[in-house]
Amino acid sequence: MALDTQGGGDARSGGLTVQVNKVHHVQTITRVAQLLGEDEDWLWDVASEMDQEDGLIWVYGPGEETIMAFTDFGIKTLTDLVQIHKDNPGLLKRWIAPE
Repeated sequence: MALDTQGGGDARSGGLTVQVNKVHHVQTITRVAQLLGEDEDWLWDVASEMDQEDGLIWVYGPGEETIMAFTDFGIKTLTDLVQIHKDNPGLLKRWIAPE
């Protein structure tokens, strides 16, 4: 069966559609923090509001290692969130355990 990977379905019968992931690179939060000139820990807190649909990707390494990374769309989304948080710093408050 011939598949149309451009989203048009089966080339012969029009019945089967295969979605192809078009993301060919991501950038780690460390790199994005450097590019944006932001503190990585603060950026991590801001990015925690994002989902996969927003361009956030988790990269799994050996053992329990995970790295937050972003597609180009994710970097744009994160940049918008950064501006929102800079305009209203009270939106992001760290939880502090009571003494």
